[in-house]
Amino acid sequence: MARPGAALISFRLGGSDGVSVEAAKWASALGALGFEVTTVAGAGPVDHVLPGLAIDAPEPPSDGEIGRALEGAALVVVENLCSLPLNVAAAEGVARVLRGRRAVLHHHDLPWQRERFAGYPPPPDDRAWVHVTINELSREQLAERGMAATVLRNTFDVDPPRGDRDRTREALGIAPGERLLLQPTRAIARKNVAGGLALAAGIGATYWLLGPAEDGYGPELERLLAAAPTPVRHGAGDGGGDVVDGPIAGPMGGPIDVTDAYAACDAVTLPSTWEGFGNPAIESAVHERPLAIGPYPVAQELRAFGFRWFSPDDPGPLARWLEHPDRSLLEHNHEVARRSFSVKDLPGRLERLFDQAGWTGWS
Repeated sequence: MARPGAALISFRLGGSDGVSVEAAKWASALGALGFEVTTVAGAGPVDHVLPGLAIDAPEPPSDGEIGRALEGAALVVVENLCSLPLNVAAAEGVARVLRGRRAVLHHHDLPWQRERFAGYPPPPDDRAWVHVTINELSREQLAERGMAATVLRNTFDVDPPRGDRDRTREALGIAPGERLLLQPTRAIARKNVAGGLALAAGIGATYWLLGPAEDGYGPELERLLAAAPTPVRHGAGDGGGDVVDGPIAGPMGGPIDVTDAYAACDAVTLPSTWEGFGNPAIESAVHERPLAIGPYPVAQELRAFGFRWFSPDDPGPLARWLEHPDRSLLEHNHEVARRSFSVKDLPGRLERLFDQAGWTGWS
């Protein structure tokens, strides 16, 4: 018997951004449930590239092009494309094509959560669709606008392989005993690079920003790094960003893997002013590194699970912990992540979502 088809569609897929990372986990979970999964996006290593879906594409794809790309899909998962108005015409086209079809609108962000989109309306709705948010705040905000949604938080490999600490630090030019603070994010205004730099200086650490500048933030990032009060590394050796103090290559000569990045650092910071979720909050726990996290709203939801974190605005407690590390904090955070955020639970959670929607039979 042929497996039912499922399609994931977005602006871009297959990259290191949060939407792409979580979409890949959903694709794997759907495969585990017996679906034949295809991917459709405006950019990225996907099965069907429709350039008109890309962010700020000059022309949207036609409804016919969208329909052909989704042909044979008994289920369509829309990854943020109908959530944030980054390509309004494309989102409208996808919504038209999906009217009356089983679809999950997976909302990583909502328009009013970004200042520049504050005046935009809620995502489209249809009786055949299910809305999923990655946090309770977004679920509540949709409910206030008359739209029911289910919360399925991001999931993670809660027992990941250990990276190569010594060789990665050597590749970075970090001396034995030198503190290294990792900010594993892109560089855009809401990621608060200035806060990360200040924390690194406050704990006497070299600052390492892993991701590239985006959304026109390059000149501001260049200014911040040039005036940094502490030594800086930038990038992962994959062309994603300029690297201060020379090129970075991973232990095997290629780009540095995120697993190696967590292994190499002594602490992690996520000083963001806003995140739809903030994957480093959980990644730092499963890689057993202390985290200094900003007080963005969704961080408070995650903290309620029982995580023990530091503040990026007060370097003293983290500096003291680094002087006298207490493994019980790391083990506690790891166990919280293992209990509540395991990717192994995702297929079951999706299956329950489909059951609650009354979706039986996928022909």
